[in-house]
Amino acid sequence: MQSFAFPQLFFICNCIALPMVPAQAQEPSGGTGRKLVWEDNFDGDSLDYSKWGIEVNAFGGGNGELQIFTDRKENVRVGGGNLILEARRDNANMMGTKREYSSGRVRTKNRGDWKYGRIEVRAKLPAGAGLWPAIWMLPTGDKYGGWAKSGEIDIMEFRGQNTNEVLGTLHYGDAWPNNASSGKEYKLPQGNFAEDFHTFAIEWQAGKIQWFVDGKLVQTQTKWSSTGGVFPAPFDQKFHLLLNLSVGGGFVGSVGANTKFPAQYLIDYVRVYQ
Repeated sequence: MQSFAFPQLFFICNCIALPMVPAQAQEPSGGTGRKLVWEDNFDGDSLDYSKWGIEVNAFGGGNGELQIFTDRKENVRVGGGNLILEARRDNANMMGTKREYSSGRVRTKNRGDWKYGRIEVRAKLPAGAGLWPAIWMLPTGDKYGGWAKSGEIDIMEFRGQNTNEVLGTLHYGDAWPNNASSGKEYKLPQGNFAEDFHTFAIEWQAGKIQWFVDGKLVQTQTKWSSTGGVFPAPFDQKFHLLLNLSVGGGFVGSVGANTKFPAQYLIDYVRVYQ
């Protein structure tokens, strides 16, 4: 997610447990030598709160967004083998704040926090101007200071009006508004990301982060900085994963007249290899 200032978040903690390690670790496809250390295949009919927390945020996510993130089942649920994050035009009202839209956002903070590895997510993205699904990572401890001195890794961002294009971005440098970013877009050679599921991944090691779409290497970054520490800071500390579906905001633009609601962001699985 492109970020400018983070408002206060009201975190629904539910329960906290150590992340579960699969009994039989597996290698990712392609034989990287890494082993599976954390996964969720979203089986069953409820979110696993030992792995995920739901964030409730009535302030638009910090980027001028138009939604309220809620913990309602209409916005965050598990079904059909998927995590479903659903954006709705329902005139949501929470904590005295009214917004036209509601949606969902989950994170693994203090349940799944990693330094280096391969983070892989298979998902189907919703089309429509103003829809903004994302797969991203934030530092768990903010070792080098506030955003963006401690970094942000955007594994995948999608503008719903650009259905064949996703973006991968790093945020780093100094505190906002003196932060820096670098990244690039990837366009599918045919079809679009709303028609079917696609796999988005990064392979993250000391001094290098690579982005993959459907197993294809699409970007490599080896240069960044932080005023809070020396290279490879800030990307040498534990980060956690966030999944959310935002509506509107400066990055994605206005909601289109033809954008259909409810809009669903479907996540088939999340896997972490180290």
